[in-house]
Amino acid sequence: MNDDVPSPIDLRRLPDAVEWEQSAMSKRPWRTEFFARFAAQIAAAPRPIHRVLEIGSGPGFLARHLLEALNGITYVLLDFSPAMHELARRRLNGLEDRISFVERDFKQEDWCEALGRFDCVVTNQAVHELRHKRHAARLHSQVRSLLEREAIYLVCDHFVGDGGMTNPELYMSVEEQRQALLAAGFVWVDEILIKGGLVLHRAS
Repeated sequence: MNDDVPSPIDLRRLPDAVEWEQSAMSKRPWRTEFFARFAAQIAAAPRPIHRVLEIGSGPGFLARHLLEALNGITYVLLDFSPAMHELARRRLNGLEDRISFVERDFKQEDWCEALGRFDCVVTNQAVHELRHKRHAARLHSQVRSLLEREAIYLVCDHFVGDGGMTNPELYMSVEEQRQALLAAGFVWVDEILIKGGLVLHRAS
């Protein structure tokens, strides 16, 4: 029986994508603090990071911040929505030589095929778009297969519990997020920042 939680919007539609883009930063202005922590973790990584993949890249908010903060990286934006890619292309105007776009749905089994290897994978407010938390460990395991040796995985998402979300099927607690990463085979999982219903973990 499929108990996945339906999405209230269709982000493949341009009007829905634009509505999300226009509200995301005003609804959670502290997202910029998370962006800064992503950049700091990449800058301090144990090995130089050159190739970055973002899963669920949306309209390119995080991509823009990281590309401007880290001159040495190239960036692959993976999203299932052509509308989101359209918005991201506008936001990343002038950075075309450092970016590429992949239109795939990370809920599908084969989403990670033929992408190559990465020094870092990032994702921001996207894991819950699996539409049920039981899928998270599989996603993290697929990400792990894409990582170079000593690479890092930076995962930010909503959590369920005090100060967070209320749907325990869709969202994980902070500890459940940690356990999902460990179940996927990551050895080290550190909590980097928790604020405003979001938590950022680093896994390696």
